[in-house]
Amino acid sequence: MENGKELSTEQREELLNVLEARFKKNTSRHQNLEWSALQAKLEAHPEKLWSLYEMERTGGEPDVVGYDEQTGEYIFYDCSAESPKGRRSVCYDREGLDSRKEHKPENSAIDLATAMDIELLTETQYRNLQRFGNFDTKTSSWVQTPPEIRELGGALFCDRRYNTVFVYHNGAQSYYSNRAFRGSLRV
Repeated sequence: MENGKELSTEQREELLNVLEARFKKNTSRHQNLEWSALQAKLEAHPEKLWSLYEMERTGGEPDVVGYDEQTGEYIFYDCSAESPKGRRSVCYDREGLDSRKEHKPENSAIDLATAMDIELLTETQYRNLQRFGNFDTKTSSWVQTPPEIRELGGALFCDRRYNTVFVYHNGAQSYYSNRAFRGSLRV
C-alpha cells in the first residue's frame, strides 16, 4: 500500500466499529445485506478501509447504499446530514483553483477526492442518496460535472431545498463556506 495510506490496528478497529454501528442503525439504506459479509470484504481490502477512514475523518459519515451484483461490490456514499464539514470551502478542481488571482482556497474538490481515492457523486447518485433522507438542507455539494460544461468554465453542485433536489452551476473557481463534496467508494 502507498506510504501513509495504511491504518493502525487501533484505527482499523475503531473505523469498523463505527461503520458497523451506522450499518445497523440505517438498515433502510441497504436492505438484505449482512454486516459479516461486508466486514470480510472490507478486511480483505485495507486500501478501501483507508479511504473510508478519510471519508469518516472529514465528516462524511460513509455508509453502504447499495450492492452491485454484477461486480460483487458494496457501494458507499457520504451520508452526513450536511455536506462534510472537513471538505468545505473548496473550489471544483485544480484548474479552477489555479485560475483564482486572490483569496484562493486551500484545495479543490477533485484534488481532495483523488487524494482520498474516492469519486465525487454524480447528479444521479446525489438524487439516489436523497431517497434515504433529507441531505444538504443547509449546505450544498459539488457533483461530477460533464466535460462540455467544465470546458466552458462551469461546475455543478446540488442541494435540497423545499423538499426538492436542485442542480445549479457556478464557475469552477468559486468556493463557499457551506459547500463541500460528497464521495462514493466501491468495495
